[in-house]
Amino acid sequence: MNRRTHLLGCLRAACATAIGMNAPLAWASGRQGTRPSPGDGKVLLLRHARAPGTFDPPGFTPGDCSTQRNLDATGRAQAQAISQWFKRQRLAVDAVLSSPWCRCMDTAQLAFGQVQAWGALGSPVSLSPSQRQEQLKDLRQRLAAVKAQGGLQVWVTHMFVQQDLTGQSTASGQGLLVQHSTPSDVVVMDTWQFG
Repeated sequence: MNRRTHLLGCLRAACATAIGMNAPLAWASGRQGTRPSPGDGKVLLLRHARAPGTFDPPGFTPGDCSTQRNLDATGRAQAQAISQWFKRQRLAVDAVLSSPWCRCMDTAQLAFGQVQAWGALGSPVSLSPSQRQEQLKDLRQRLAAVKAQGGLQVWVTHMFVQQDLTGQSTASGQGLLVQHSTPSDVVVMDTWQFG
């Protein structure tokens, strides 16, 4: 076991002790390991909770949940665990935005009780390269606005959006704490693992 792995294990154990041994969140960080403070202008780029399968079935329609992959019981429990963790931490969220896909909207609704659909958080899988670049431009501009106004926002989205924006991705129901850096750069401050 190397020193970094040992330190991360200690951090996870300390957080589990601090918030309860059965807590739904383990804090994993190779950086600060501290939660954001109000007014710091960060976004939790949260991947939707567990929705079994890969991609959406042929003929899926964004507005019709019956044609999409949806949260299963484990995914709904993940989203509710996120909700409970935020309440215990008394961590204020200024806005919750979500991909219009049902699994993202349902994750946001279960976790935060409020959500606003935003097309730029939708899966880019079927987009052309130029459309994908336009999506990234929209996301970066909004991140810059969040940094300027401060606070904490949650954006519920897909692995592919996380990957395109940061070069990193997470498992279902996990998030990247990000902040705008430059017009072409986003900094990943931390990784939050729920469940």
